Amino acid sequence: MQHGRTTLSKFIIEEHRRHPAQDEQLAALVNDIQTACKYIGARVARGALDGAIGAAGMKNVQGETQQKLDVISNEIMLACCEWGGQLAGMVSEELEHAYEIPSGYPRGRYLLLFDPLDGSSNIDVNVTVGTIFSVLMAPPGVTEPTVEDFLQPGTAQVCAGYALFGPADMIVLTLGRGVHGFTLDPEIGAYILTHPDLRISEETREFAINASNMRYWEPPVQRYVDECLEGKAGPRQTDFNMRWIASLVAEVHRILMRGGVFMYPKDKKDPAKPGRLRLLYEANPMAMLVEQAGGRASTGRGRILEVQPEALHQRVPVILGSRREVERIEHYHCEFDRGAGERFDSPLFNTRSLFRAAH
Repeated sequence: MQHGRTTLSKFIIEEHRRHPAQDEQLAALVNDIQTACKYIGARVARGALDGAIGAAGMKNVQGETQQKLDVISNEIMLACCEWGGQLAGMVSEELEHAYEIPSGYPRGRYLLLFDPLDGSSNIDVNVTVGTIFSVLMAPPGVTEPTVEDFLQPGTAQVCAGYALFGPADMIVLTLGRGVHGFTLDPEIGAYILTHPDLRISEETREFAINASNMRYWEPPVQRYVDECLEGKAGPRQTDFNMRWIASLVAEVHRILMRGGVFMYPKDKKDPAKPGRLRLLYEANPMAMLVEQAGGRASTGRGRILEVQPEALHQRVPVILGSRREVERIEHYHCEFDRGAGERFDSPLFNTRSLFRAAH
């Protein structure tokens, strides 16, 4: 064990000293969140040993089957964060309505929105899962927030992050000044700063999408994936790798570590749903992280962080990752919406060379 390394608690305190506008309530809230993540990580690790693997026999507000660990993780997050006096209210993927802070606890100036266990449908096969969280300011003077108080665009977030429960447990977060990764040291029970100032490469040769939905994709997405799959023989003139983990935290973490693009786009599988991922506690926090790391996060037709929420569990399309690839996909959507279907051919997005390849 190395002494003197920066723990997450120390990092938060130092950030508060450097940036006084970040108040002590936010620092205390992040500490409560990291405590919750330690508890959740321990329960995930003991899943089968504690009989916590499998369905809980209930459905959440989205009609999805809840796993036992979904329920356990939700209860842990609520219990760890409700008492400290930093929050006016919470929103969870597992609860239909906003969670009211019990009357016996003081109220604070922040709102917490979270997915307690992202990727839990794959927990039985030991795939990396995690917790996603977003922090907003409550409107001035509000101690009993209404639904409308939570419906703030992603640009209003003051903190966002996720915990990763895998080969090594981690917390990756942003306070609006870059993205930093902390790895849990089991010897001392503390998250240690191991990945400061994470940056996403602008270019990539790796993409992630659920190819089983190919027949439902819109033409711009189909066009982009087709070009990637054509590899060196196609217009991109380079080979791509395709990935799909079906765990948002794992997908975004891979992109932060080595670049790439993740797509869960709008499709025609269920026309009533404009997208699959929830805006407030999945898309927005991940978009903030990606943008803070130099990447781009889009619905395909606009910046995710600028989407005005209309409901607590609103869904949106999500395309995020390396900036130039996301810009290319956005351009394809723009061309499609204008009625133009030609391949996009620009030197900016082609393999860099003094000479253009012959066609």
